[in-house]
Amino acid sequence: MSRASRRWTLKNREWFKWVMKNPGTGIPYSLDTLAAASGCGRGLIEKLANGSQQTADVVDATSISEAVGVGILTLFAPPVTPNQVIPTADLNHLKE
Repeated sequence: MSRASRRWTLKNREWFKWVMKNPGTGIPYSLDTLAAASGCGRGLIEKLANGSQQTADVVDATSISEAVGVGILTLFAPPVTPNQVIPTADLNHLKE
């Protein structure tokens, strides 16, 4: 699996910015404070917030989600790869 296929896609930039301002801790995050709390680079946080980047590595996506107090699937969609799709030939045994 290539590195690009392991990247998670931010579902909604506006929701991301909203949850930065309204995290589970109750204390709003700036770009700098979310970067520090999540251990991610400020550049990644800024690019996700301004829409110039839509994906993050699973480790960063998890760290960001945990820092703002939501589950990863609230903010990010997992990658879809051919390895996750079951070929129809493998489903034939279910018909029996």
